[in-house]
Amino acid sequence: MSTTADTARGATAPDTGVWLHGVVTEAAPATLAGITGVAGAPVRAVPAAGLVAVVSDAPLAEYGEEALRRNLEDLGWLERTARAHHAVVDALSRAGAVVPARLATVYRDDDRVARMLAGRGTELAGTLARLAGREEWGVKGYVVPGVTPRAEEPGGGGGAGTAYLRRRRAQLAARAEGQQVAADAAAAVHSALAGYAVDARRHAPQDRRLSGAPTAMVLNGAYLIDRDGLDGFSALVGALADRHPAIRLELTGPWPPYSFVTEPSPEPQRSPGAGADAARSPGAGADAARGPAWA
Repeated sequence: MSTTADTARGATAPDTGVWLHGVVTEAAPATLAGITGVAGAPVRAVPAAGLVAVVSDAPLAEYGEEALRRNLEDLGWLERTARAHHAVVDALSRAGAVVPARLATVYRDDDRVARMLAGRGTELAGTLARLAGREEWGVKGYVVPGVTPRAEEPGGGGGAGTAYLRRRRAQLAARAEGQQVAADAAAAVHSALAGYAVDARRHAPQDRRLSGAPTAMVLNGAYLIDRDGLDGFSALVGALADRHPAIRLELTGPWPPYSFVTEPSPEPQRSPGAGADAARSPGAGADAARGPAWA
């Protein structure tokens, strides 16, 4: 359902929208210098309610409501745009706490961005305070071939067809047992890491076409970690890898806290169908794209 209202616009040109990258408590000019947004335009600050929205101008011919619905079906366009959006959010996160905006959050003008900050100021300020001094880290777990049980050669009489069926049943049983062993290991690893972290999320495993891994992913976890606790978290990941050889663990990060915020955006509209995992290709620990938002 569209949230488009009137066509009123602040200082932005009539054929240009305002792409929201994220919200911070402050944005020093030196932090924003040299950073470009999704359309190659410099990012800039929109202050209101004691907060700062970091935005960039976005031509409506490519980033308007209808154009976004088409473009978000194009995985090549989606990946390029997600990487550009993530680059801005990542730069902001290196300077301090940031609440990332969902991918494709476009406002008609700066005034609407400022109204969003005013309306959600208390919530956003609380989120920024909770994120201060913390980072998101990802842990992915992949099945290790050969570690899970193998089928034993079945005995018994019968002809060649009967022997084949016995072997096939044994192979399928071993595969199912191996998958269960890997799933149990993934659950145990996530539980241990979540117990250490400030907060944790377990996302759906990525398809191999996105992960690029030769074996199936069984764990796709995101963990909010105090910066001064990172060494302990990394050591725990290593210990868990030794304890659960059925899966290979991969620690990634730090990432902006995509998994642990409520994005500063209008009410979400129906997703046009572009997969969220494709927008997570920059490595973000949570779904960076959940469909366009327009206000």
